Amino acid sequence: MASNSFRGSKRGRHAQANHDVGDFNCSLKELRSLMELRGPEGIARIQECYGDVEGLCTRLRTSPIHGLGGHADDIARRKEEFGQNVIPPKKPKTFLQLVWEALQDVTLIILEVAAIISLGLSFYRPPDAERENCGKAAGGVEDEGEADAGWIEGAAILLSVVCVVLVTAFNDWSKEKQFRGLQSRIEQEQKFTVVRGGQVVQVHVAEIVVGDVAQVKYGDLLPADGVLIQGNDLKIDESSLTGESDHVKKTLDNDPMLLSGTHVMEGSGKILITAVGVNSQTGIIFTLLGAGEDEDDDEEEKAEKERKKREREEKKKEKERRKKEKKEKKDKKDKLDKKNKRDEKNKKGKSQDGAGVEMQALNSDDEGEEKKKAHPKKEKSVLQGKLTKLAVQIGKAGLFMSGLTVIILITLFMVDTFWIQGLPWIADCTPIYIQFCVKFFIIGVTVLVVAVPEGLPLAVTISLAYSVKKMMKDNNLVRHLDACETMGNATAICSDKTGTLTMNRMTVVQAYLGDRHYRVVPESDLIPGKVLDLLIMGIGVNCAYTSKIMSPEKEGGLPRQVGNKTECALLGFVLELRRDYMTIRNEIPEEKLFKVYTFNSVRKSMSTVLKNADGSYRMFSKGASEILLKKCCKIMTASGEAKVFKPRDRDYVVKNVIEPMASEGLRTICLAYRDFPPVDGEPDWENETDILTGLTCLCVVGIEDPVRPEVPDAIKRCQRAGITVRMVTGDNIDTARAIASKCGIVHPGDDFLCIDGKEFNRRIRNQLGEIEQERIDKIWPKLRVLARSSPTDKHTLVKGIMDSTVLEPRQVVAVTGDGTNDGPALKKADVGFAMGIAGTDVAKEASDIILTDDNFSSIVKAVMWGRNVYDSISKFLQFQLTVNVVAVIVAFTGACITQDSPLKAVQMLWVNLIMDTFASLALATEPPTESLLLRKPYGRNKPLISRTMMKNILGHAVYQLTVIFTLLFTGEQIFDIDSGRYAPLHAPPSEHYTIVFNTFVMMQLFNEINARKIHGERNVFDGIFKNMIFCSIVFGTFVIQIVIVQFGGKPFSCVGLSIDQWLWCVFLGFGCLLWGQVVTTVPTSRLKFLKSAGHGTQQEEIPEDELEEMDDLDEIDHGEMEMRRGQVLWCRGLGRIQTQIRVVNAFQDTLSPYEGLETPESRNSIHNFMTTPEFRIEDSEPQIPLIDDTEGEDDAPTKRNATQTLPPPSTLATLPSTPNQNNNAVDRIIPLYKESPKTGGIHQSAALPPRPGSPLHSLETSL
Repeated sequence: MASNSFRGSKRGRHAQANHDVGDFNCSLKELRSLMELRGPEGIARIQECYGDVEGLCTRLRTSPIHGLGGHADDIARRKEEFGQNVIPPKKPKTFLQLVWEALQDVTLIILEVAAIISLGLSFYRPPDAERENCGKAAGGVEDEGEADAGWIEGAAILLSVVCVVLVTAFNDWSKEKQFRGLQSRIEQEQKFTVVRGGQVVQVHVAEIVVGDVAQVKYGDLLPADGVLIQGNDLKIDESSLTGESDHVKKTLDNDPMLLSGTHVMEGSGKILITAVGVNSQTGIIFTLLGAGEDEDDDEEEKAEKERKKREREEKKKEKERRKKEKKEKKDKKDKLDKKNKRDEKNKKGKSQDGAGVEMQALNSDDEGEEKKKAHPKKEKSVLQGKLTKLAVQIGKAGLFMSGLTVIILITLFMVDTFWIQGLPWIADCTPIYIQFCVKFFIIGVTVLVVAVPEGLPLAVTISLAYSVKKMMKDNNLVRHLDACETMGNATAICSDKTGTLTMNRMTVVQAYLGDRHYRVVPESDLIPGKVLDLLIMGIGVNCAYTSKIMSPEKEGGLPRQVGNKTECALLGFVLELRRDYMTIRNEIPEEKLFKVYTFNSVRKSMSTVLKNADGSYRMFSKGASEILLKKCCKIMTASGEAKVFKPRDRDYVVKNVIEPMASEGLRTICLAYRDFPPVDGEPDWENETDILTGLTCLCVVGIEDPVRPEVPDAIKRCQRAGITVRMVTGDNIDTARAIASKCGIVHPGDDFLCIDGKEFNRRIRNQLGEIEQERIDKIWPKLRVLARSSPTDKHTLVKGIMDSTVLEPRQVVAVTGDGTNDGPALKKADVGFAMGIAGTDVAKEASDIILTDDNFSSIVKAVMWGRNVYDSISKFLQFQLTVNVVAVIVAFTGACITQDSPLKAVQMLWVNLIMDTFASLALATEPPTESLLLRKPYGRNKPLISRTMMKNILGHAVYQLTVIFTLLFTGEQIFDIDSGRYAPLHAPPSEHYTIVFNTFVMMQLFNEINARKIHGERNVFDGIFKNMIFCSIVFGTFVIQIVIVQFGGKPFSCVGLSIDQWLWCVFLGFGCLLWGQVVTTVPTSRLKFLKSAGHGTQQEEIPEDELEEMDDLDEIDHGEMEMRRGQVLWCRGLGRIQTQIRVVNAFQDTLSPYEGLETPESRNSIHNFMTTPEFRIEDSEPQIPLIDDTEGEDDAPTKRNATQTLPPPSTLATLPSTPNQNNNAVDRIIPLYKESPKTGGIHQSAALPPRPGSPLHSLETSL
């Protein structure tokens, strides 16, 4: 058969040689239009044009069974004809665009304006007026050349602005480049399974071509459009394209069209690829977006202008109407006054609703768009919230100080000139007075520049970018930048068992066969022939055909397990019985399987139905042993006959076989079968309850999955670091407990809880079946193992822990997961870890960090890096704030006393460059140390600036201010030089002020070394040589400072200093290190007055009315809250902060493939286009009662994911109905909103309308 397909492809190649055009009897346009059809229309088109899917295969020169031949020239030709499976990325911003963005910073603009005015005025020469007539300060310029040099200051400021802009733009540019690299790396790792030349192979997503036959399975994200060839129970989540959150069932009879960017939520199948890249449905949307982008910009501007025009007209109309109304009111009686007012309000409302509706819609839309672009729709990360708030506070203080400085300077000048000197105002002197005002203004702006900590976002960005790069080496692929910082605050980790804590290399080690429990796998001759044949047949066909065992890669290595590891263990069991499962699979290819009930988290089993020649059916089932045994009514005996299997026998098997296996940490799987005789007629295959009963048990196997050797140590380190590890697994409770104690999650004698999902639900729900937070709060602090849990249980637990306020600080939860069903929990958690090897695409999409080696110990590394980011930011803050405090006080006091800032504008900008850009580079790239894991997590509400840091900041500020003021007011006597105070307008630079400036910079350099430790450690040099960036920056700054002082001259207001003076400056700087030891000695606890700063905004601090407004938004943006309170306005003055936060977000966008269609630039491939599926648990639940409930063993029905009983009709009537009137009751009752990606849209058993304040309401996932 294989040779046929090869021959066919050769024949195809000969045919192509004859006519180049139309190699395939199918054009690109034809296929594109086919994929735009859905359901019955699509089927009709296929039947009309091609007969059936096989006809389409023939037209595309491919075989539905053997796929393409896989020849390079054939593949190349297909790429040429139908396009490649890549979507070209949006062009990155050019360097000039980034420069332009950096120039938007308000403080820089103010400086530029001031510098240009200063430049202009410096060239102005008053005609004949004697300068002396304009007051003392203006005169005293002996040298004409000096007066001509007045332009230098303005030019120097402009030059330094250029430097700052270039540095910022270069930073942004290099970061964008770095993250594009990261993005392409993520893409290169994406592979997909296709059939070529009869072999199943994995190819890169970009290598998929039209005509390929691809295998899709549960958890895949489809990389291209295709038509179904064969499917088992296939359900697709198409919400990313259609917005419809119900899963769509795909069959050959009703809807065979599969679209790129959608998720397989259940089942498996084969598809014929019909459209790739820009021709696929996702690609078409992209192309529209891309084409729309450029036009959009112009259109947006036009729309903006129109909107403003319309607004102005509106206001005019409004005013006119009000005037009219006032006149009318005067004429009317008092009685009618009140009524009129009401009318007016209504009218106002109406007019605004009427004509203004469009405007409002536009406004809110634009804001929404901006918000979406600025940030994925989720709460700002803990650190960003704190930083934004802190930056706003510092900025406000800086603005106040700079304003005060300018006012005081101008007042002093006026008083001095016109009152003390008693000079009249002379018109010719006006330009000189203006020149003074500009000089004062420049001093004020420089105070602001130094005060505003624009280096903060830069430090965060650099620190995160650096960490992300290094974390790659530690097997953490970070998809969302802020996840890496949040991880440092993690207080709880909810981990999966299989594959994370264990090796995910499964083998059958025990079996219960024919009434006998074998402790080791039995020889095949010990097993009755009939049982053996059924067993081999059952395992062969009832394991996914994608699971198989391959020969080892290295000589003498272990065989490779491909596909589902549990199934591989069973296939390995067949091989150990010296049989071959491939002979059975060749006899019964996948196409001949009559029906497959694939495994899902509700069924906890998988069944395959075969149709026999005589019209009878045989079904093979495998699944969780205690669940399947309840469905068995017979069991195979040693003689090979089936005997009746009573509940008493079942209890015996559970007690003597399953529990002992589980207590050794084995996963137990039951294998069973059932025959449907032809006399009974064809069963109703949709009625699963009837189908999956009356089984005959073949055997129970115990599968071992050994614990990873490095896990116990990693868990110990987590516990030492104050992080609680919990295990959430779908396995049997005894197995889970055994593994947990091997890992060290639970220790003998501890007071801990190990419960299963059923018990968990019983404990957290009230009589009405609603989840109550108080009940969860009683359980989670002690809970260590949650077994037999459904995805909903996992989500409920994660949400319960995150919302809990029982323990302080509030919990920050990390979750690991690999399956599609882990999606909701991964999205809900603060940090979601997906497995890179075993993880499904859906899990990876929902996660924040991907563990490329699936190993728990990599999580510990992530914690270390996360804490390191936090510490790096704190180090930078400690350094920055010391400089801020000192520079602002010096500039302010100096200006007020001497009418001139001791630190000139250009010097201030240089200091700003040292303390912002360079320091953020130096301190943000400190490598992490093991000692980070010896302290408790900081938690959500820990202030950024601890009391110890506040002590360091104030302590060092005191030393630096003392030194500076001593030099400022008595320096000329100490060094025996001329005083630099009270210099006239264009006076030459003085030695005095140069020494002040130089000492100031030296102190900052040495204080940078002090800032490396923030927890009061004595040895500040510890590990300094491990960070070469730090050393080189400190050394480089020192060298540049020497150059500035010795050769800076007029632009930097510096004079060359002698060796003696230099040594004094360095010595005073070195004093910082000695003083640091004194500060460390003072115990923080004694200094009661110290306050910590930089808390995040607490929910409680937010006024209620604002909270209500915020309910409409998707996020609580703490920075915005603060701004709204401080009346937005001044905040824009933190332009650079915004720019850099924008950059942080730009990476998050380039890294984060899930904001739907909002930011096309972030999707470089179809694969990354995906919005995450709308996880709705009710969809995944077929309408079958849960196994446990059918037995009537529960006292009260605790249906886990079940929809609740409906409220009485009266409440039903009041509820809004939604457009999709399905029979699904839940749909009709709950108005569905689109969930925001991180709020993991699960409807908490929410058929009951949530009452505000009810436990259900508080637990509802934020809809």
